[in-house]
Amino acid sequence: MGKGRLEAFSDGVIAIIITIMVLELKVPHDASLEALKHLLPVIISYIISFVYIGIYWNNHHHMLHAAKSITGITLWANLHLLFWLSLVPFVTAWMGENHFAKWPVICYGVVLIMNAIAYTILAKQLIRHHGENSLLAHAIGSDTKGKISTGIYAAAIALSFVNPWIGVSLYVLVACIWFIPDRRIERTMGSEDN
Repeated sequence: MGKGRLEAFSDGVIAIIITIMVLELKVPHDASLEALKHLLPVIISYIISFVYIGIYWNNHHHMLHAAKSITGITLWANLHLLFWLSLVPFVTAWMGENHFAKWPVICYGVVLIMNAIAYTILAKQLIRHHGENSLLAHAIGSDTKGKISTGIYAAAIALSFVNPWIGVSLYVLVACIWFIPDRRIERTMGSEDN
């Protein structure tokens, strides 16, 4: 089946997720810069999560661009990813409102690792559908970056029991790793065009 509706639905859900996150930013009643100081943890949480949602949207877009078609299983795998992405606003708000306390930071990490797992499931499903020798399979390759990220998330969750700031630092590290756009699919698609 065609992939257009899946792409449109996913884009809509991701737009709503970002909207929910920004609506959690409460405007201070005081007009001084001092009033913003108290919101700093909320703003930092928002920035980290906005970057993550942007990374997922960008990579989802590239992956589906390389896909020729989808199956019913792909639809469910995509919904699984969207489910975990939809929890990002909740853990973002919880972490920011509680100034990066231990349990909110740990739960944030759990949502991040589940997003990574769900994305991997979606990618593997698309590869299974298109074949191991497909353009998509070659573009995704061994997904070393994804495996490293999942390992860092696991370490961050464990280390957050010791000090939540270690966990937050590792979450930021993974975002930095992925912030540089993943060119695997673009390179592979470009080589097919030549």
